[in-house]
Amino acid sequence: MSYPALFTTPGMRDFAEAVDAERQRQLAQFGDQHHPILRGLHSAALFEDMAQGLRAANDDPAQRCWMTILLEEAYEAGAEGDLTKFRAEVVQIAAVCQAIITDLDNVQRQGAHR
Repeated sequence: MSYPALFTTPGMRDFAEAVDAERQRQLAQFGDQHHPILRGLHSAALFEDMAQGLRAANDDPAQRCWMTILLEEAYEAGAEGDLTKFRAEVVQIAAVCQAIITDLDNVQRQGAHR
């Protein structure tokens, strides 16, 4: 599927198209699902502790990588009890995912590994 050129961030269009294709595959396989946002094993304090640990790692350039950044964002979202703020955290996760995909595509084009 092709989208109009409404994105200005490099790689965003390719990312959006890939996410849309994956979402269509999920809908075809599982149907339109609805689940609770947070429940069960969810503990805001646990998620905040895990986010804090990853913040410390991400402050050290020798330890920082895309996965620690992504996990920090996910744990920050899990620690959020306010749904409006939770949504903003999930948008941050999507933005980090887009940055990872763009970086990965660039690395693959260059034939390098990081």
